[in-house]
Amino acid sequence: MARHAGILFLEVHIIMKSHMRVRALCEGAVLVAVAQILSYLKLWEMPWGGSIVLSMVPLVLYAVRWGLGAGLLNGFLFGVLQFMFDGGFAIGWESIIGDYLLAFAVMGFAGLFKGKKNGIYWGSLLGTFLRFLVHYVTGATLWAEYMPDEFFGMTMTSPWIYSALYNGSFLLLSLVLTLVVVAILQKPLGKYLRAEDLQK
Repeated sequence: MARHAGILFLEVHIIMKSHMRVRALCEGAVLVAVAQILSYLKLWEMPWGGSIVLSMVPLVLYAVRWGLGAGLLNGFLFGVLQFMFDGGFAIGWESIIGDYLLAFAVMGFAGLFKGKKNGIYWGSLLGTFLRFLVHYVTGATLWAEYMPDEFFGMTMTSPWIYSALYNGSFLLLSLVLTLVVVAILQKPLGKYLRAEDLQK
């Protein structure tokens, strides 16, 4: 009897894990699609890529709900879509990996704050900061030859300074916009973000 009960428990556990995996994949697909749609609604666009959009919101929401692994995968898939369908700017495979696949994948590190108080805010900050670091390095190295003589009225002599100003300008504003939106959504989506429905 105990053996049968143990087997039954194991079967239920496997089914539940499979169900959760399918649910995570479905939610991820929906939120990546939402992020892609939001990426077309640009409030401001930079000349060599980068824009102020709300596409980071669904990526952070998903990562904070499902955790690091799922968040990294979702960010990576969004990066693929961005390069394929959003007229991606790239100068070789290094740029594709850095400016798209890696830059959006690191947004998934917001998942480190899964289940944490105010995790959505800290996740947004960490994800955006890591994305900035990736763009900053690729901008100062791969895109250095495209540095203009002047940027925002300042004479440019260092690609590292130029990259910091270029990428910081749109990412900082995108972060502020993201924080405002998640602050609005935090209360109505509180149970979703705390994954209370997944604990039943």
